[in-house]
Amino acid sequence: MLAAAVLATAAATAIPAVPAEAAAFKVLVFSKTAGFRHDSIPAGVQAIRDLGAAGDFEVNATEDAGAFTSSNLAQYRAVVFLSTTGDVLDAAQQAAFQSYVDGGGGYVGVHAAADTEYDWPYYGQLTGAWFDSHPSIQQANVKTEDTAHPATSGLPATWTRTDEWYNYRTNPRPNVHVLQSLDESSYSGGTMGDHPITWCHPQASGRAFYTGLGHTAESYTEPNFRSLLLGGIRYAAGAVQADCAPPSGGPGGGTIEAESYTSQSGVQPASHGTASGGTTVGFIDNGDWVGYASVGTAGATGFTARVSSAGAGGTIQVRSGSPTGTLLGSVTVPVTGSWDTFTTVSTTLTGSASGPLYLVFTGGSGSLFDVDTFSLTTSATTTVEGEAYTSQSGVQPADHAGASGGRTVGYINNGDWAAYSGVSTSGLKSFGARVSSAGSGGTIQVRSGSATGTLLGSVNVPVTGSWDTFRTVSGTLTGSASGPLYLVFTGSGGNYLFDLDSFTVTR
Repeated sequence: MLAAAVLATAAATAIPAVPAEAAAFKVLVFSKTAGFRHDSIPAGVQAIRDLGAAGDFEVNATEDAGAFTSSNLAQYRAVVFLSTTGDVLDAAQQAAFQSYVDGGGGYVGVHAAADTEYDWPYYGQLTGAWFDSHPSIQQANVKTEDTAHPATSGLPATWTRTDEWYNYRTNPRPNVHVLQSLDESSYSGGTMGDHPITWCHPQASGRAFYTGLGHTAESYTEPNFRSLLLGGIRYAAGAVQADCAPPSGGPGGGTIEAESYTSQSGVQPASHGTASGGTTVGFIDNGDWVGYASVGTAGATGFTARVSSAGAGGTIQVRSGSPTGTLLGSVTVPVTGSWDTFTTVSTTLTGSASGPLYLVFTGGSGSLFDVDTFSLTTSATTTVEGEAYTSQSGVQPADHAGASGGRTVGYINNGDWAAYSGVSTSGLKSFGARVSSAGSGGTIQVRSGSATGTLLGSVNVPVTGSWDTFRTVSGTLTGSASGPLYLVFTGSGGNYLFDLDSFTVTR
C-alpha cells in the first residue's frame, strides 16, 4: 500500500449540527495493526476526537486488544476499527466483541478494517467484504447512492476525490445497504464493475457501518469525509436512525446463488443450462460443505433451496458459525432423475445463533446432489435507544447511570409521545422495552404513522421502585401498517409515569 498523495478538490460540506436531543455516548477507536500500518492513523484518531468534542460523544483510543472484554465494551455505544490490519484479536476477545455487537453495540470499519481478521468468518460478515487489491493512489468519482442516511445526506451526488481505492474479494451489495459506490470509468485499476465503497447493515441487534475511504492523512481534514465519518459513527451508536436493510436479494429476503460461497470443502461450481445464472454448487460428496461469510443466521426461521440430483440424494444441514457449529435444521434432497431437473425443498429452523451460514452436505457414496440457489427466512430484531427519537411531545432525555448509554426518555406524562422516523412498522411482530418507574407506571402504545395512527399493540409498564431499576416488558403486535414508529405513553396518577431506556422490534 502506498503513502498519502495529493488530495483532489472536493465540494465542502459543513459537518451537520447534532440535534439538541442527541444522546451523549462513548466511542472506542481501535487501531491495532498486525500487518501494513497506515501513517494516517494518528490523523484519523484526532479527527474522531474532534468530531466527538463537537458532537457530544466521548472518544477513547487504544491499540490494546485487552480492551475487548464484555465488561469494558459495555461502556461504549460503538467501536471504530480504524485501518486495523491482520489478526488483531484472540478467540476470547473475538467472542466478547461478537457478543457486544450482536447484543446491540455498533461497529464502524474504516479503510483497512477490511484487511483484518481473515480467519474469523463473523468479522467478514460484520465488515461486509474483505480487501482484495488496490491500484495506486489516484483521483476517482464516488457516487452517492443514498441521500437520506446521516452519513451521506449532505454529500455531493458525485464526489471527486483522491484516495487508495480498494477492490474487495466479494461484492457486498446483496448483503448490505450501499451508501456510496465507485465509478470505475473514472480511474484505473477497478476490478469489480459494480463497486460499493461505503455501506451499512443491521447485525443481529447491533449496527455496522464501513467505508473504504480514508487511506491518506489528508482525508481526515476533508469536511466531506469528516461528515461521512460522523454520520457513520452516530448511526452505529444508535444515536440516529437510518434504513440500512439489505436489498431483497440479501440474507433474510430473496434468493442467494449457492455458488457465491466464500469458503468451501470438496465442492466445485458446476455448469447447468437450467440453473439460475447457469451454475450450481456441484460435485458434492458426503461431508462436503460451503460457507457464506456475509450471510448471517441471526433470527433465521426458515431455509429453502433449489436442488437437483441424478446421484444418491442426501441432506443439507443448516449450521451457524462453522461446519460443526450450531445445527439450526436440515432438509432432505430427493433424487430428481437429472442434474438439470430442479425441485425446491424447505424446512423450518430453530435455535439461537448469529454466526455466518454454513451448509453441510451428507449422504451416501458418490455425487449426492447439486444446489442452485437458496434463501433464508429471518425474524429481524432491531434495538433502538429510546432517546434517539426524531420528534416528540412532552418528553425529555433523562440521565440515569443504569441506562444504556446513560440516558432514557424521561419526564413522561399521560399523552406524551416519541417518534422514530427511521423505524418502519412494516411487518412488525413484537415489541419489547427496557423501562423503569418510581412514578405510577402506565402503558406504551405502539402506533404507525402518527401519534393517533394505527394501533399495533401495547405493553404495560409496572412500577419498579426506582428510576434506576430497570426491567423488560414485551408484547405481540398485530395489524398491517407501514408508516414510521410512534410510541404513545398513557397512564394516570401524579407527575411522571415511567422512563423508557431502549426498545426492540422484531419482524
